[in-house]
Amino acid sequence: MAVLSLEHPWAFAFGILGNIISFMVYLAPLPTFYRVYQKKSTEGFQSVPYVVALFSSMLWIYYAFLNTSVSLLITINSFGCVIETIYIVMYLIYAPKKAKIFTVKILFLFNVVIFGLILLLTLFLSAGDNRVRILGWVCVAFSVSVFVAPLSVIRIVIRTQSVEFMPFFLSFFLTLSAVAWFFYGLLSKDKYVALPNILGFVFGVAQMVLYLIYRNPKPTIKEECKDLELGVANLSKISATEKGSEVHPIDLKSPSLSSDEEASEEEEQNNNDHENKEGHENITV
Repeated sequence: MAVLSLEHPWAFAFGILGNIISFMVYLAPLPTFYRVYQKKSTEGFQSVPYVVALFSSMLWIYYAFLNTSVSLLITINSFGCVIETIYIVMYLIYAPKKAKIFTVKILFLFNVVIFGLILLLTLFLSAGDNRVRILGWVCVAFSVSVFVAPLSVIRIVIRTQSVEFMPFFLSFFLTLSAVAWFFYGLLSKDKYVALPNILGFVFGVAQMVLYLIYRNPKPTIKEECKDLELGVANLSKISATEKGSEVHPIDLKSPSLSSDEEASEEEEQNNNDHENKEGHENITV
């Protein structure tokens, strides 16, 4: 590595930069697994990305041991193997039984069967530069399949017009990582490192552009209908309230009079009756 840093200082610089950025990308799932630890549940999270990441790290370590000109791949992918193994172990501890069985199956398929076949075939059926070439194209093919995986996320973002499932900073750091490793491969004259990162850069930029477009989503027709229904419901409640609060005529009767007032009125009535009686008698006479 000292020789590499002297002969290709820019390649060494981009390799160090790639290590730093990839280190941050590997640590990105930590909040997710901390939540898993707190809730003692995987909450529907899938183990496939972590199994695939472990397989990718193992492939690139093997390639870097065969092609010593890209030895900086060993450091970051060694860390990747460790951190991805920790993630998988935590997943197996807290996942439901069916998810545990599925994880063990794909872990055995990718990291034992497929990696074992690649290891045996390249060791016993090829030699020298031919071995590096075959393993290099295997790494390119697998890296391309990994970079194509975000297409499903891009499709969801376009369909829902929401970036809920596409964190911006993760896309940003993956794009920076692709740029760093592309220049590392280019300056180290290793096309197997440079080629897949071109695709990684394109998809990373596409994700960030989509984030900028849909970060403030417009209300969809479904949401507008829901708001309309809510408005109608509120209007009905207001109408019912107004109906219940209509002003009805009230018979405003005087409050019951006091005993003195009643006596005074009774005496006045008697006097009026007496006067009417006397008047009637005078008329009769």
